[in-house]
Amino acid sequence: MIVVTGATGNVGRALVRYLLAAGEQVTAVSRHAPKVALPPGVRHHAADLADPSAVRPALDGADALFLLVAGPDPDGLLKQAVDAGVRRVVLLSSQGVGTRPDAYGHPAAFESALAASGLEWTVLRAGGLASNAYAWAEPIRNHLVAAAPFGDVGLPFVDPDDVAAVAAVVLREDGHRGATYVLTGPAAVTPRERAAAIGEAIGETVDFREQTPDEARAQMAAVMPLPVIEGTLAILGAPTPEERRPSPDVERLLGRPAGSFAAWAQRNATAFR
Repeated sequence: MIVVTGATGNVGRALVRYLLAAGEQVTAVSRHAPKVALPPGVRHHAADLADPSAVRPALDGADALFLLVAGPDPDGLLKQAVDAGVRRVVLLSSQGVGTRPDAYGHPAAFESALAASGLEWTVLRAGGLASNAYAWAEPIRNHLVAAAPFGDVGLPFVDPDDVAAVAAVVLREDGHRGATYVLTGPAAVTPRERAAAIGEAIGETVDFREQTPDEARAQMAAVMPLPVIEGTLAILGAPTPEERRPSPDVERLLGRPAGSFAAWAQRNATAFR
């Protein structure tokens, strides 16, 4: 049995689907009951990862765990996994741990705790997710406008379905113990190009408006702590060569090219109509 935390999120929902298609038994963990019914046969367990003891009942009988970087106590979460007899943990972390460790201390602490846990582990360091564009859904639906800073700076955003597909592989297959994979899309795409791709997907012209860094900072403050905001703005505005460069890991692990942002936009066009 495989336990998926964050099972109602953009990566988790797809991962549950991939695991079921592969014939696995799945327990889906999320903070709240899912708004959309889970597929038949999936057991749901409501738990906040900030409370490791609340996660424990989901882990009994599990062989593998997909874990988000969430909550303040990685050691507590991993101890619950060890005590429950979990053998393998796949951690969804951030590319920033490798490129900007000082700005991504919390994910780095999770990675360090996992490495010291005695569990069989694999780390997936994802770049920016294509689904971050959902932040534009309301202004595009209502005004055909998308706003972001650094409009002509490109990054290789990764399709959440690709992250999920990779996670399904490393959760089920041997040969990934102690590996860290960087997951990106196939090409760097600017905010201006992403807005245009969404416009193409919905058959409309989306007006891109470039924000100042201060405007973006104020908007991010509603959902992000200050250190994460500053680290995110640094990547968006002045990415390192490594952050700009597409990683080959998705294609190497899946045997097919990583999905493009345009393909993601086409598949999720209804969110922007």
